Amino acid sequence: MLNVSHTTVSRSLNDSPLISSETKNRVKELAKAHNYRPNVNARSLVLSKSYNIGLFFSTLKTGTTANFFLNAVRGVNSIVKGRYTVAVDAIDLLADFQQINRRNFDGIAVMSQSPNDDPFIAHVLREKIPLVVMNREVVGQKVTTVLSDDLAGAYQLTKYIIEQGHRDIAIIEGKPEFRTTYKRKRGFLNAHLEAGLEFNEGYSFMGKYDLESGYKAMKLIMELKELPTAIFCSNDEMALGAMKAIKQGGLSMPDHFSIAGFDDMGFTAYLTPALTTVLRPVEEMSKEGTQILLNKIEGELMDNLGIINLDTKLIVRDSVKKIN
Repeated sequence: MLNVSHTTVSRSLNDSPLISSETKNRVKELAKAHNYRPNVNARSLVLSKSYNIGLFFSTLKTGTTANFFLNAVRGVNSIVKGRYTVAVDAIDLLADFQQINRRNFDGIAVMSQSPNDDPFIAHVLREKIPLVVMNREVVGQKVTTVLSDDLAGAYQLTKYIIEQGHRDIAIIEGKPEFRTTYKRKRGFLNAHLEAGLEFNEGYSFMGKYDLESGYKAMKLIMELKELPTAIFCSNDEMALGAMKAIKQGGLSMPDHFSIAGFDDMGFTAYLTPALTTVLRPVEEMSKEGTQILLNKIEGELMDNLGIINLDTKLIVRDSVKKIN
């Protein structure tokens, strides 16, 4: 109809720089007028591509909060923009890795939370599927990794709590197998060390990054003979659970307990008191990782980029009280 080749049509619809803007506009206008849609199956056969990207989480059972999941998926989709189908799954739900191959996936992004993911990551590398790992460093494998600097964020938050006069600070940790748990505890301890404070290990309580574990840990804290004045919660959901326990106990925040979280989930500014926390750029991490993955898939990036660290940000609100 336009008296141009199939190749010109294909390149125009895919915004190839080899085609003039005038020709692209003519092709796209006619395609729109005739409600033309590319045949994805045929295109896959011709180009030996599946047009699928896998987004794999360590788990979708416990420890992956709804907010973390939402921001990760939203970040991926904002970069992919319909060019690929995004298949979301959990590594711990896979019976085996047989379906993880180049026929089914053009690329894979792993939102990794645990070293238990390492066999999956090794399999993807063996299959020579373009790969990006987000959220956790991978030891012993050459892979591009995009992280948020949780250690620095936890350090900054704890330093702020100490600067408000607090010396007895409890911590509700996350799941012990998650790398983020270790990094946040390390940042917490580094701030103590810098301030010349000895941390009381009796103030350390394990959680699971969910509301219930924060609630239960806070109940235990409230039973201590010598109470801390502040509680560092390793994520906002556990902080919310802890706040419920404090209110149920007839106490208030920040008068009886100062409390802080981590992640800056959407609800934290609307709590009473508004929660002091750390903004963790999960969506930005997901965007950065996805763009790198697309560059690998499309041959624009051949080398691994090592570790890319994104900054966290301290968000000061009303839940940490200044004391003498």
